[in-house]
Amino acid sequence: MPETPQRLLIIDDDEMFCHVMQRAMSRRGFEVMVAHDADQALVHARQSPPGIATLDLKLENSSGLKLLPELLDIVPSCRVVVLTGYSSIATAVEAIKLGAANYLCKPADADEILAALEHQDGNPHTEVADNPPSINRVTWEHIQKVLQEHDGNISATARALGMHRRTLQRKLQKRPVRH
Repeated sequence: MPETPQRLLIIDDDEMFCHVMQRAMSRRGFEVMVAHDADQALVHARQSPPGIATLDLKLENSSGLKLLPELLDIVPSCRVVVLTGYSSIATAVEAIKLGAANYLCKPADADEILAALEHQDGNPHTEVADNPPSINRVTWEHIQKVLQEHDGNISATARALGMHRRTLQRKLQKRPVRH
C-alpha cells in the first residue's frame, strides 16, 4: 500500500452495500468516497479525482454504462470495476469497451474487488465451461443485449422482442439465471 492512501470512489445506490464496502476498504488503507447516483459521482470525481472506482451497473435513475465514459473523461487514469447483480455477456463486453478495468458479479467482497483492480492482463488459463448455458440463461442474455441496443428503453425493447412491456419488466426484476 502506498504511503498516501489511494482514493477510491464507490458508486452504488445500495446504501448498505456502500456502508459495508466503505468500512472494508477504509480498513485496507484507502481514502473512500461514496456516491449514490451519477451526479454525486461526477462531483466527487471533479473535486477529488479517484485512482480507482467501483461502479454499479444499474443505478436507480441511470446506467453505470452511461456514467462510465463521463467518469473516465474527468479522470482518464481511474481504474474502474463495474459491479452488477444483473450480469450478462452484453453488458460485460460493453463495460470493457467503454473503459472498465474489470466486471464482477455481485455479491463481491472487498478482496475480490481489489483482485479485479490489480488484475490488468487477461488470463489465458481461465477455465472454459464444459456445458453450454441453459435456455433460460440464453434468453436472459438475449434480453440484455436487446435492452442495451435500445439504450435501456423498456417499451422499445419489449416491442423488439415481441412481448408485453409488463412481461419484460417482470423478467428484468428477477435475478439472472445461472449458467
